[in-house]
Amino acid sequence: MEASASGRAWRTWRRSRASGFPLSRAAILLFSAFLVRAPPSVEYLVRFPRTFRLTQESVKIVGSSHFPVKVYVMLHQKSPHVLCVTQGLRNSELIDPSFQWHGPKGKIVSENRTAQVTSTGSLIFQNFEEAMSGVYTCFLEYKPTVEEIVKNLQLKYLVYAYREPHYYYQFTARYHAAPCNSIYNISFEKKLLQILSKLVLELSCEISLLKSECHRVKMQRAGLQNELFFTFSVSSLDTEKGPKPCTDHNCESSKRLSKAKNLIERFFSQQVEVLGRRSDPLPEIYYIEGTLQMIWINRCFPGYGMNTLKHPKCPECCVICSPGSYNPRDGIHCLQCNSSLVYGAKACV
Repeated sequence: MEASASGRAWRTWRRSRASGFPLSRAAILLFSAFLVRAPPSVEYLVRFPRTFRLTQESVKIVGSSHFPVKVYVMLHQKSPHVLCVTQGLRNSELIDPSFQWHGPKGKIVSENRTAQVTSTGSLIFQNFEEAMSGVYTCFLEYKPTVEEIVKNLQLKYLVYAYREPHYYYQFTARYHAAPCNSIYNISFEKKLLQILSKLVLELSCEISLLKSECHRVKMQRAGLQNELFFTFSVSSLDTEKGPKPCTDHNCESSKRLSKAKNLIERFFSQQVEVLGRRSDPLPEIYYIEGTLQMIWINRCFPGYGMNTLKHPKCPECCVICSPGSYNPRDGIHCLQCNSSLVYGAKACV
């Protein structure tokens, strides 16, 4: 019966084998003692990364005389041009126009090193910082024609800093185990973590053990058995060092994470390839086939959050929390806090 199950596992793997990254011979030999088996109905749960893209109608943003216009600027990056005109005035002649910009800290002069005002009244931010988020107002004076009197227009913009999410893969796997109080389980856990860490090291990714538990499980027609439940994460090493421009899902970090995911899947699949050919009795610890599950997780850094209703033009961005909200840790949403009066609050004070 055991040999038949091994043969079926081997044939199933050969049919479903996909191209991937080769594993080291040492890693395969280390796990050559483990036979893979599991119910065929268990499948992978994989959610691919969502496209991370800031929707922009244009690199130039126009204002509105009816409501404030929201502007999103990547942290530490240059902003698009924020024009001091409405869509209706953009292609019209303006006689003797005069532009004056005011930000959260007062009037903006054209020689400012962080915010530049061009001769045509456009506002451009350089190396945008969190503290630069807030309400910006442009006062425009102009004549439609030489004969007409001067007209005044006030345009408001809500400028928000945003940054990439802290994203990573979380995966779980189960192994048939030795008795739960056995030191062999602890030794196996350390070795598994070492192998997975080396597997993704060249991709500048890291493996973190989130949870490791041993439980006794009642199996149909098989009685009680001990199982190890592992939960790991694989993340990019540079996500904590500061933001990088990322316009879609093919950005550098996502590419490396995707390759790391493929390597991990390949590692567990190759256990089936190598170990399924065993004719020896089952070892004490072995991977349970089909229990590998992966999900893609987004998290925002403290002071930032996602809100598709409030920020429909930037639905997958981690946007700085507005006054009246905060995010104390790496959650995904800004929480309500009426006493918070600043942008990017990390505590409700």
